Amino acid sequence: MKKAQSILEYALIISVVVAALAAMSIYVQRSAQANLKIIEDQINAQPVVTNK
Repeated sequence: MKKAQSILEYALIISVVVAALAAMSIYVQRSAQANLKIIEDQINAQPVVTNK
């Protein structure tokens, strides 16, 4: 009985960790996309032309 309970506890901990990593991956992906968008906007920005 004790061994089965221990296995169930480990399985629960592993499932919680996997769920947390899956939830975090969404935020990491959005952050990376936002950073790429910022870089893209900087590259595609029109240069300011001043008349001298």
